[in-house]
Amino acid sequence: MQNQRNVILAVLLTALVLFGWQAGVGYFYPQAKTPTQTVAAGGAEEATKPGKPSREGGLRDAASLALEKQDLKSALAAGNRVAIEAPGLSGSINLQGAVLDDLVLNRHRETVEKDSGPVRIYSPRGTPAQQFARFGWVGQGIKAPDASNMVEWKAPAGAKLTPSTPLTLTWDNGSGQQFALTYRIDDNYMITVDQTVRNTGNGPVVVQPFAFVNRTDKTASLDSFQVHSGPVGAFDGSVTFGTDYDDVAEAGTIDEAGNADWIGFTDVYWMSTVAPVDAKAEGTYRSLGNNIFRADLLYPQQALQAGQQLKRTTKLFAGAKEHEVLDAYEAQGIKNFGLSIDWGWFRWFEKPIFWLLTKLFSLVGNFGVAIILLTLIVRGIMFPIAQRQFASMAAMRAVQPKMKAIQERYKDDKQKQQQEVMKLYKEEGVNPLAGCLPMFLQIPVFFALYKTLILAIEMRHQPFVLWIKDLSAPDPLHILNLFGLLPFDPPSFLAIGVLALLLGITMFLQFKLNPAQMDPTQQQIFMIMPWFMMFVMAPFAAGLLLYWITSNLLTIAQQKFLYSRHPQLQAQAEKVTEDTARAKARAKGKN
Repeated sequence: MQNQRNVILAVLLTALVLFGWQAGVGYFYPQAKTPTQTVAAGGAEEATKPGKPSREGGLRDAASLALEKQDLKSALAAGNRVAIEAPGLSGSINLQGAVLDDLVLNRHRETVEKDSGPVRIYSPRGTPAQQFARFGWVGQGIKAPDASNMVEWKAPAGAKLTPSTPLTLTWDNGSGQQFALTYRIDDNYMITVDQTVRNTGNGPVVVQPFAFVNRTDKTASLDSFQVHSGPVGAFDGSVTFGTDYDDVAEAGTIDEAGNADWIGFTDVYWMSTVAPVDAKAEGTYRSLGNNIFRADLLYPQQALQAGQQLKRTTKLFAGAKEHEVLDAYEAQGIKNFGLSIDWGWFRWFEKPIFWLLTKLFSLVGNFGVAIILLTLIVRGIMFPIAQRQFASMAAMRAVQPKMKAIQERYKDDKQKQQQEVMKLYKEEGVNPLAGCLPMFLQIPVFFALYKTLILAIEMRHQPFVLWIKDLSAPDPLHILNLFGLLPFDPPSFLAIGVLALLLGITMFLQFKLNPAQMDPTQQQIFMIMPWFMMFVMAPFAAGLLLYWITSNLLTIAQQKFLYSRHPQLQAQAEKVTEDTARAKARAKGKN
């Protein structure tokens, strides 16, 4: 009975963590209503109803997707561009304004289909999915390539930006100041830009270098309490996730306190930021209207005497939030860059679980197998505790007759009854909470895996076996559409897949190993609980269900083993089951 109560307690606590948290956060931190999306560029305005934001992000309706495809083709075909070719990034730089507005991530596909194209992170200004970065100067009394001055930059003939061939663009304002942008790219997602201005005029000038990332929130991924999506940055060594697009839209401009270590925008899987190198700079978020936002990195003004030059170096990250890549950039000097993954308050526990999971993956090459091995390790570590749990069960059952006697004796005095029960526990050396420990220890592991599955790019599009092509997504085969044979997508709460069905069955078998409850109400709860959890867990990531199914199977095996080590428990369980059946039969006979 104690074990069953613990199982119920663990299930309820787990459900509370997964759903109560989400519901509570939704109540206390409601998200703003998604505005009706209006297609403005390229034709007549057409109001559309946007779909729900996803972890992937991106445009959410067919009209915008079609317009993006059309506008992207025409935008990339117009003007002079310099190609970018690197292992991590491909695309081009628009010489009109020296804008980085065409980048795709070579290592990540749009969908699980192998022939789907690479994920596009940057699109030109004016396209529905616009996102780009730019570097320039604000000048005082001189013509400078500022944010509104889309000058035509010069590039060497046949130039191409690759890891082995940096690129330098130049522009002369014709009044004594010469500007240059030198781009260098690595094998992942970092582009380093040297901004140089030389004053060849006759008098002093004042210039202020800047860099910014500009994007629309129409392509933003799902923002929730567990995973932040929106403005992100580190200032004076502290990473902030508290600013949302709505905050910026309402304020117009938000000047972050302290010096900017890096600043930009993040989605669940992707991120675009700018970071100063060996210089202080301010960080500001701006709303430009029409769902357009900008993250500015602004260096101090600098006076240049005739013959002097100024150089500022900025790093632009535009890529996937792969934890090893982010940690490597942090090791190279970008403060707290590894913390740009929003692990939340339980980072201290989630990161070790994620680390172990990725190490197991590197050994076996399949994340589903890695999850199974992780479950084995967790249950193996907890096995001694499970043995104590069974010992506690034995002790609790041994004192059951005395407890029933106390309950009968003091049935009209609950306080006295409780005192006597506690006294009995003390005299017999019984700790009723000892049996709960394994369950409590599993909840953080379960939550850590849940967080890993929803935010780690390493889990995205990772297959297991057969029909499970993406462990971070729900099981795609549902009972109601005959496991994919019927062209029908049921509502999420009815989308019972194969894994959810296995979860219900294994949980039912696990409960059946325990003695039947004397209380009819508890019997009903135990009969309903597995199938209730099947519906609850069905919309969750397949990897999470895989973990739970494996854990249930191990629990069944463990129970059988420990029953063999403690035959008195098996005999007692069978006796309780028989007594329950007889009581039930007698009750039916009376009726």
